[in-house]
Amino acid sequence: MCRASLARTLLGLVPELGHLDRHQIAALVGVAPLARDSGTLRGRRTCWGGRPAVRTVLYMAALTAARYNPVLRTFYQRLRTAGKPAKVALTAVARKLVVLLNAMLRDQRPWRYA
Repeated sequence: MCRASLARTLLGLVPELGHLDRHQIAALVGVAPLARDSGTLRGRRTCWGGRPAVRTVLYMAALTAARYNPVLRTFYQRLRTAGKPAKVALTAVARKLVVLLNAMLRDQRPWRYA
């Protein structure tokens, strides 16, 4: 169910998928860390903007991928071991997932674990 929902959402709401680079697609979906700095004030980077409906479905897909996909599970566990908070690690998994899907569509290649 989650995979079909993600596929439908990405195909319907992100027609640019496969045509943009990794930075642009992450910003378009809303999983890119953006700065809100002013003068000498520097704060935490947060993810905002983008398309909220896509980001919501992508977050749930990242939650599932962090648990069941071997490649993304090791990525998530490595971030958690490094001390990253759970939501930060899940957002990183979501970003990695959308970047991987973008590259798969761009190169016309199927998913490979290696």
